[in-house]
Amino acid sequence: MDESVEHVEWIRRRAGSLLALGLVLGLGWTVWVSTSMPGWFDPAEACALRFGGDDSAGVEVDTRWFPPSATCDFGGGNVQEFISPAKSAVLSGSGVLALVVLAVGLVLTVRRLAGEPGPARTADGVDLGKRRMSQLTFGALDMAVAVAVLTAANAFAVALGGLPGGIMFALAAMIGLSALSVVLDRHVGPLPSTALDSRRRGTTVGLTVFAVVFAATAVTGQLPFFRLWSVPLAAITYAVVAAVQWSRLPHYKRDHQTTRQSAG
Repeated sequence: MDESVEHVEWIRRRAGSLLALGLVLGLGWTVWVSTSMPGWFDPAEACALRFGGDDSAGVEVDTRWFPPSATCDFGGGNVQEFISPAKSAVLSGSGVLALVVLAVGLVLTVRRLAGEPGPARTADGVDLGKRRMSQLTFGALDMAVAVAVLTAANAFAVALGGLPGGIMFALAAMIGLSALSVVLDRHVGPLPSTALDSRRRGTTVGLTVFAVVFAATAVTGQLPFFRLWSVPLAAITYAVVAAVQWSRLPHYKRDHQTTRQSAG
């Protein structure tokens, strides 16, 4: 294997770290831009305080996320830049950098779902029934805890980062739930299995849980904020999808059919 191929493989093995770095940079960027703009609660008053005015009545505020800009129009041609052109340029450049890192991390992570399967782990000496029950109970509980944390973080992400913060939160939530599901699959998921199988099953479960919670929140008209009822919904969804994945294993079906026949 030549050096260029080895370099590519080295990067692909660290796709998760690169993706996590992109998410951190993206979330940090949204907070930086949000805090650089007039306060969301009363932007007109923020403009008046910045430029020494006593009265915020009639002040028109225009904000834009990319390139980041904010202007305060006091009327009579008196328009002030709340974000200086130099700072806007710095924010724009850092935003592009965060987006590039995030995009590369996403591409490499997706490519890993079609990568080498790795060595297979067998089911020899493993009580599959107990393993399955562990995933459907403790795995669902872990998912509930994760969604509870996300529900609390959701409000901060939207309040501090606005629409871009909400988008970054949704992306982080999907990736985080998928990563957690992959880890759970490796520890208590179906066997025999490979690392690639766990990545695919875990990604499917994580994305499904997020999709169900997001859709339910949208249908009830409560977006962009998740509610606490999403916690048990996430746990139930995880358990259902995991149970379906177990039921699709041919050897697991045969074992249960044999058990039922023996019992009969």
